[in-house]
Parts: sequence; structure tokens; C-alpha cells
Amino acid sequence: MGAIGTGRLIAFVPTTDLTRARAFYTETLGLPVSEESPFACVFDANGTMLRLTPVRKLSKVRYTVLGWGVADIDAAVGELAAAGVEFVRYRGMDLDDAGIWTSPGGDRVAWFEDPDGNLLSVTQFVA
Repeated sequence: MGAIGTGRLIAFVPTTDLTRARAFYTETLGLPVSEESPFACVFDANGTMLRLTPVRKLSKVRYTVLGWGVADIDAAVGELAAAGVEFVRYRGMDLDDAGIWTSPGGDRVAWFEDPDGNLLSVTQFVA
């Protein structure tokens, strides 16, 4: 499996509305488009290829499909909130006022959704 281990990861995210999703990922998240066709909108996510792929129907899942490791989660959450992003709040989780959860090990995480309801996150790791 050396070919897989040395290959570059490609991330895929489904969308029912490619135009709407493109706007969110470019305007709200600030990702540059590297390629576009009726079959996908491709972004450069800091060296990782992210492909938004149109689908007819999308089943909403409650797990994170895409996440970013950030150096300063407070700044990242502040920027996203200023761009209109609402953070998901889970019952039973001790979140701060900004919607950030601190794990028992000290990592800090905040979750939000894209326009299709795909769950995304930002995480500041302690290590």
C-alpha cells in the first residue's frame, strides 16, 4: 500500500446546489477555486484538493465531514462568525460563549454547517 501512503489526499464534499456551495466555500471560508465544471468545484485547501461534488439528494449526517486545524481558534471562530457562520451547539457539552468546546486533553473545537448541512469544524490542538 505504499502508493496510497505516499499519495496526496483528496477531500470530497457533496452538495445539492453547486453554485450556493461554491459561494460559501469561497466567500465565507476564503478558499480559492482551482477548477470548475458541471461535475465539481475544486478548491485548494492549503495544498489539499477539496472537491465539491453535486448530488441529487443528500442525507444529513451528524458527524464532522471536514475540519481544519487552526493556530488560533478564537480568531478563526471570530472571523467565521463575522462572515455570518452560526456555530452548532450540542446539549450536554460545555461550550464557551463563542461555541467552542474544550476537550479533556485541552484541544478546542467548534462546529458549523455548510449550506447543505455538512458538519465542518475548526480545531486548535494543544500539541
